[in-house]
Order: sequence, then structure tokens, then C-alpha cells
Amino acid sequence: MNKQTGGGPLAVGYSLLFFAFLFGPLIIMVVTAFNSSSFPRITPWECFTTEWFGVLFGNSRLMGGLLNSVIIGFGVVCIAVPVGLAGALALSELGPRLRATLYTVLITPILVPGVVLGISTIVFWGAVGRGVGAGYDSLFFNGMFLTLAGQVTFVSAYAMLVFMARLQRFDPTLTEAALDLGATPGQAFRKILLPFLAPAIGSAAFLTLLASFENYNTTVFTIMSQSTFTTALASKVRLGTDPSLSALAVIIIGITLIGAMVNEAQTRRKDMLRSGRAAQSRVYGNPVLSVLVHPLSVFFLLIAIVGFLSWQGSQQDAGVCKQQILDGKRARQEELLEAQRERMKAQKAAEEATKPAVSTQPASPSAFGGAFNSLAPKAEPAPAESANPSPFGGAFNNLTPKTDD
Repeated sequence: MNKQTGGGPLAVGYSLLFFAFLFGPLIIMVVTAFNSSSFPRITPWECFTTEWFGVLFGNSRLMGGLLNSVIIGFGVVCIAVPVGLAGALALSELGPRLRATLYTVLITPILVPGVVLGISTIVFWGAVGRGVGAGYDSLFFNGMFLTLAGQVTFVSAYAMLVFMARLQRFDPTLTEAALDLGATPGQAFRKILLPFLAPAIGSAAFLTLLASFENYNTTVFTIMSQSTFTTALASKVRLGTDPSLSALAVIIIGITLIGAMVNEAQTRRKDMLRSGRAAQSRVYGNPVLSVLVHPLSVFFLLIAIVGFLSWQGSQQDAGVCKQQILDGKRARQEELLEAQRERMKAQKAAEEATKPAVSTQPASPSAFGGAFNSLAPKAEPAPAESANPSPFGGAFNNLTPKTDD
């Protein structure tokens, strides 16, 4: 008992940390989608707004990429699921040695890097196009076709793995019995094997659609001048992010939750009907409640709730709040500017107080402020007698002959 009591808080704390690590980023993105700040953040909170959803839907590049992704995704599903089913059926009919070899060949595209697949797809189909004389405006150089071909090469392997896991639970004696009773191979496949594979077909289709929709490494090379939703989203993130990406996360989370709730309602309904306890159940035995918990009812109810919340959010006008935030920022900026002016005035006054007094002496004409006046030669007084006309300054006057009186 003591060990269980001591391990309880530790297990709870670990669980809380685990779920915080798992769902923390999702919660942060949901909150930032409704903040009016131009940068996705929680604090400081500015205003509640739903304008980022409009910014998201107004981005023509993202919306065009979304349409291309949907078209490519459905094309990949239509091709990859039958190819994966054919591969799984072929592997189930082969011997162990040949099965291992073929399995290695079919599973290899998953192990090849997406960059290699993308470049090899362009090189291969470009060579085929040039070989048949097709121009650069033909199908062989079309980004949508190249992306579809490049994704099918490895997405088909995902579908094959799903079908192989389902076929391991299939009893082949059922089809053998149908053939012995006169059914054709096509009838045995349609009426026995195909219904058994129905859950796997749905799972493979959903898995291949997601794999195609989120693929980037291969698509970025094969899409050429066009773009898918993933490549357009990556380009937007490189150029700078804004809360419109958080709005996208909210939409994806909402779609996921709606799908999970509808699937849970469908699973519970099937379990109750299969077990025969639906009549004794207080929910499924009640005609009104049984209609409310029906998967279609749950789906339309959730859609109605989302629509009502979206309408309420669109009625929210954040203009007044954003103007108040802007006025507050301007007032704060004016306060900072005024404080800076006061500091500059105080600094100037301090400099004036410490400045030395100005000298009253006349300025020296010298360019050096009279620093070298003491080195200047002093002028001598002129002699009283008249200047000697001799050019030698009277040095030879004693040699001149004296005149006799």
C-alpha cells in the first residue's frame, strides 16, 4: 500500500508533464490564433479577434496550393490503393523465398530519401517526354503529373503494408470453398475477400491521402513552378510567420476532433448492436437519445456548434480595442521621448556648469595662440648716427684714407 501511495503522485506528475509536452504547443497555437498581435504570441495579450482566419482564406497562394493538394491527394488514393492491394495479394500467393525478394523490391521506395525520388522522377519522365518528342508544355513536364507519379511510387508501399496486415487474419479456405461451390474467382473476390478487406481499404485510403497531403521532400522537386499546400506553407514560413498559421492549426484540430467524435459514436453504436444490448441500454434503447447519438446526428450537431461559434466570432469587432492599444503605445512612446529630452537637457546643463571660464585677454594673432611668442627675435634699437653708405656696413672704414685739413 505504501509503495502504491508513493508511486501515485509520481505517476500523476509524469502524466501531467507528458500531456503538457504533447498538447502544450497545440494549446499555444489555438490561443495565438485569436490574439490581434501581428506576431503569434500569448503575452502580452492585446485583443480578441478572428481576423486571422480571414487573412488565411484571403491568401491566394495558400488556397491555390490547397486545391492542388486535394486534387493530387485524391489521384494518389485512386492509384496507390489498387496498386498496394495488388502487391499484397501477390505476396500472399507466392512462396516464402520469392515472397521475401518481392517484398524487398516493393518496400524499397519507402527507404529511399524523398529528394532522390523527386529528382529521379523528373529525370525519368523528362527522358520519356524527350524520347517521344513531347514539348515542355506536355504532360511529361507538368508539375501536377510529376508530383502524382512521384508520390505514388512510395505511397503505394504504405497501402500494401496495411493490406498485408489485414490479409494475415484472412482464412484462405473461405475462397477455396466458394470456388468449390462453383463461384468464379471474380465472384469469390467481390463477395468474400473484398468485404473482409473493407476496413483495410478505408484505412489505406486515409493513410495514403495524408501521406500525399503532407509530403514535402518529393513534392518540392516535382511540382515545378506550381505549388501545393505544403510547399506554399513552407515558403510563407521562410518569409515570416503570422497568426494566420495558428488559425490553420485551429481548423486542422477542429476537423480532427470532429472526425474522432463521429468515429467514436460509430464504434460504440456498432458494438452495442453487435452485442445485442442496445435494447437494454438507456441511451440506445430510447428512441430520442438513440437518434441523438447516431453518427450523422453527432456530425451535424458538431458542425452546427462550429458554425455558431464562427458566426459569433465574426461579429466581434476588435477595432476599438486595437485603437486603444495603439493609443497606449503612442502615449508610451511620447513618454519615452520626453524622458529622453529631459535627460539630454540635464546632461547639457551639467556640461555648462563644468565648462572653464572664458579668458578676457585679447586673442593672439598667432595661429598657435601665442605659444611660441617667446622664441621670436627681439628687435634692436636703431643707431643714432646716420647709416653708413658702404655696402659692407662700415667694416672697412678704418682702411679709408683720412683727408688732411
